[in-house]
Order: sequence, then C-alpha cells, then structure tokens
Amino acid sequence: MKRSYYSEDLQTFLSSDPDAILGRLAREETQDPTNQQTRAWKIQIEVLQDQLGSFKEGHIIFEYTIPRVGKRADVILIHSDFVFVLEFKVDAKSYLGSDRDQCMDYALDLKHFHEESHCASIVPVLVATKAGLAENRIRKCADGVYDITQINECGITDTVTGLSGYSPDTPITPSDWENSEYNPTPTIVEAAKAMCDDIDYLDDLTQSGAVNLADTTTTINNIIDESKRTASKSICFITGVPGSGKTLAGLRIVCGRQDEKIVMLSGNETLVEVIRASLACSRKGKEMGGRAAASMVTHIPKFRGSLYSDKPLRERIIVFDEAQRAWSSKQMTKKRNQSRESGDVRKELPSDPDLIIGGMDRHEGWAVIICLVGEGQEIHVGETGIGGWIDAVRKYPGWTAYHSPEMLGSGYLGGDSGVAGLQHEERAGLHLATSIRSFKADGLAELIRDVLDCRVDDAARRYAEMRDRYPIVITRDIKVARQWLRERARGSERYGILASSEASRLPPHGIYVKSKTHPVKWFMGDKEDIRSSYYLESAATEFHAQGLELDWTCLAWDANLRFVDGKWSHHIFKGTRWNTIRQDERRKNLVNAYRVLMTRARQGMVIFVPEGDSYDKTRSAEFYDGTYKYLKSVGFSELD
Repeated sequence: MKRSYYSEDLQTFLSSDPDAILGRLAREETQDPTNQQTRAWKIQIEVLQDQLGSFKEGHIIFEYTIPRVGKRADVILIHSDFVFVLEFKVDAKSYLGSDRDQCMDYALDLKHFHEESHCASIVPVLVATKAGLAENRIRKCADGVYDITQINECGITDTVTGLSGYSPDTPITPSDWENSEYNPTPTIVEAAKAMCDDIDYLDDLTQSGAVNLADTTTTINNIIDESKRTASKSICFITGVPGSGKTLAGLRIVCGRQDEKIVMLSGNETLVEVIRASLACSRKGKEMGGRAAASMVTHIPKFRGSLYSDKPLRERIIVFDEAQRAWSSKQMTKKRNQSRESGDVRKELPSDPDLIIGGMDRHEGWAVIICLVGEGQEIHVGETGIGGWIDAVRKYPGWTAYHSPEMLGSGYLGGDSGVAGLQHEERAGLHLATSIRSFKADGLAELIRDVLDCRVDDAARRYAEMRDRYPIVITRDIKVARQWLRERARGSERYGILASSEASRLPPHGIYVKSKTHPVKWFMGDKEDIRSSYYLESAATEFHAQGLELDWTCLAWDANLRFVDGKWSHHIFKGTRWNTIRQDERRKNLVNAYRVLMTRARQGMVIFVPEGDSYDKTRSAEFYDGTYKYLKSVGFSELD
C-alpha cells in the first residue's frame, strides 16, 4: 500500500507548479475528489509554498497514511530532524478541541507504532487558516512528542524557526522515515471496524514486535479447511494471557469467513454490545445494514433457544469468546429454577458446552468450535471454565481437540491428565503469550500475576524493568487520581475509573458500582458525552471491562480484597458489615476480578486506595492500609 499521495524534497515542492502538485494529489485519490477536497489541497499548497519559501532543506509529504486511525495526515514536514504533523482546517476561525485531538492522535500514533518515529521529535501543529493568534508553549514531553501548536495560515514559518534552538534526539533520513515499519496495536473498537471493512488491512493492524496474530488465525483456518475436507468435527482452544489478542483472533476468523455459516458467541454482554456497535458503524457495516453486520456477534443467552432443538444448528462454525465464562450445568439449572416459568425444577439442565457441542454434533459431516480462553479470567460463580468444555467433548466420540502445549499448564488444565481419554493434538500457534493491549509493557500480565500471587520480590523486579515505559502509581486521594488521568491523556486517549463489582464502600468517594452504566457510551462516547468514561463519574466493573481496554485507568481498590499478614483476605459486604468469603471458588473469582481490572490499561494506571474513616466502621483504616503498604512495597510510586 502506498503510504502517501505526494512526497518530495522541499526545494522540489517549492519550485513546482501548484496545479501540477494538485494533479498528483487528485490522481492518487481512489474516488473522484470533491470540490471541497480539491479546494483544501489548493489552499494548503499555496500556504505552504508561501510560508516555507525561505527554507533550504527539508522534505514534505501530503496525505500520509495513519493506518490505526484509518485516516491520512494532511501534511508531514521533516525539517532539521523534526517531524511536523500539520493538520489543516481550511477557513476555520477557531481552534476546536476535536481538531486538536485529531492532530495529537496522529502524532501519538506515529510515536507509538511507527518504527522510525520511536526516537524522533514530533511536533503536532493545528492550522486553522482563518483563526486568530493563539497562545502556544514549546514543551517537549518525555516521549518526544511536543505540546500541540495552534496557528493560522501565517504562523507556519515562525513555528518551524521557533524550534531552531532545540536539538532533536535522532537524525532523520526522509526516505527511511516515509517507508518505515508500522506495527500498530488496535483497540477492539478499531479492530472490529477494520476487520469488517478490509481483512487484508488487518495484517498491518495485528502485527506487533512480539506477537503475530496471523499465525494463530492461519492455524485455525487450516484446521477448519481440514475439517471440511475430511468431514470431521473439531474443537479448538485458543489460550493466552490477558490482552494478548484472543478476541481479535476470533473476530478475524469470523470476518474472514463471512460467506460461511459462522457466528461469534460471548457470555460478556458488554463486550458483545461494544463490538456490535463497532461493526455496525464501520463502512462495510453501513453498506450491509447495521443489523446484518452486528449479527456476526451474539450474546449467548439470546442464542440458547436454538440449542434446545433436536435439529442441527444453522452454524457450521462457532467462535466462543471468553469460553471460560460459559455456564455450568449447576448454574443453568439454578437460573432456570429462579425463573417464573421454571417448569420442572427437578430436571438438571445441560451446561453451555454440552448444549453447543451437542448441537454441532448433530451435523452430518464437518463442524468446528473455537474456544477463546483467558488464563485466570473466571470472575463469576457458575462459570464452567476450560474443564467444562473438556468434560463435554469427551461425551461425543469422533471429535478432535486442538490445543497449545501451554493449555496443559497450571493456569489451565494442570497436566496431561486434563485431556486423558480425549482425541487431541497440540498446535503451537494456538497460544498467545504476550499482551499486546499494553504495548508499552510486554510483562504486564506477569507483573499483575506476581502481585496477586503475593510474590512481592518478583513483582518489584518486573516493575523496575517497565516503570519508565508503563507507570503505575498509587494515591489515597480520588481527586488526585482523577487529575493524574486528565494530565496523562493526550488527544483522544481514553481514560476511566474501574472498580470491583463488589466494591460496596466507595460511594463516599463518588464511585457507585451499583449504578447502571451504559457500556457502549462508556467505551465509545466522546468527551462531550457525560455517559462516557472521560467524565470520570461512573465506574466500569470487571463485568463491563473484561475483553475491552482503555489507555489510562484509575482502579479504585475497596476493602473486599485486603492484604493482611502477607496474604489476601477476601470479603463481601452484606447489610451493614463486611463478611469473610469462605468458598474457594468465590475467593478465586474475587482475585480474578482484580486481575481483569489491573490489566485493562494500555499505557498506565493509578490505583486509588482509600484512607478509611475512623467514624465509619465499614471503612476502617485497617481495611485499607495493608493493601496500600503492599502496593507501595512493589515499587508503585506515591502521588502527592
């Protein structure tokens, strides 16, 4: 894919006929450019030839592709080893917040994912051609991205010369920069839109330095093709650490085989709603009709009705995201018996895995089930876990299970005995070992595992290795935490407050986990939407956040999980007091809830641990102090 519409050294640009430049830009546009676009290019060319006329060296690029954002930067100017990202708003008379965010997003995306920009000095410049003068400051952040500069059409010369006294970190060769490797890590929202629109485009999106999701999806597609060829039935398990891209792999398989009878299921209602909204608002989704695009992903309760039929399922391929959250037989029976239309309460209902495998087993010929399973991700009582799928498939002769060697490890089945009596094959491509959610910290999942397993020395060592790239800070003041988020985030980077669903004593700090949160608005709403995460007024719980991510998070840590005498103490609030949790499953689910919450941030997080209140016995300081001291001992910095 060609990176830009126009790229020349500065002297060639300055000496060229504006109409010739305009013609080159128009020829690169895949569709006939609108009159508005043509006029915008013409004005940009005129302004730049006027403002840059005194400069002898440099390189200029028009319409440079920013793949993750899915747009093109208007102009890139490379001069004196600075990279200027110029976003033009022709005829604009004011500097809008949304325009500032757009320009900063381009600069940040280059810094994070464009290889030749990792060590470069990048200057985002918003050019509102008819606006008045704006106050600007020249300030370079630690990562090499400068504060945004806001200028009108007469300010470009001064902006470029104003940096003449600054020394960039790294010399830039324009040709190397323009053709640099670009390895972005998309959010679920970005990836869903891209995958629905253009599967080839995903190859650029899903590759990172440590992980190539294409290997996993190729392995799965090969198994599907082999199952079709041999008329056989297969169940595949894709395992991985939190944030490693399991959902992305599942989405890619579904979007890549839209011409087949395939559906993606999930027990995570929030994740389903957000993905469906993303698919529906994609370009192809709009062409298909929002409902048609969204139907590729379904919440499992809405799918269960078809599982009770004696007929084969319509689908030949089922992708089950967060398969560990499938309901057990006990949970299915319990929920049925709680219903007003419970019928025969004596009959035990089959589990979700039993129903799905049974429905697919009724097909003549081939069928494939793909289970996406996270390590330590069971967060709700009644979830069957990976063992429930293994137990279910044992009941149906003729099925072959495909899994990674890692699935036999302690985080999943705990040894070869877990697949005893099962026809199975190992495939290395079915495990995703590295988190790509936190692209600044490859070892985040391992760090959080050490923190929650009370291995303080290991946790401290891991954090010391990543603290410069991925900050984790702690505070006793929620106002300080909110301010830290606002100061850290740039452009449209998303931030929000997270808390455990059982964090019952946070209301004094303005955090109400029992309040209804609109998940799509919370994860996708803009800065003007009071329902969005940006407002820091509503918190998302582990049930909202599992499988999704933000750039920066505040984790509000309540007294339901306390560090006492070198280990965790597990509690639930009932009535007017905290009660100790005795059941092993509920203890594990509580720790896993915090595991989910601690692995949602892509770039860094602040952990808020209340100080407690001597006048409130439900918020005693002793409930919180041990946790705060423990987190501090790991090396997490205290905020003033």
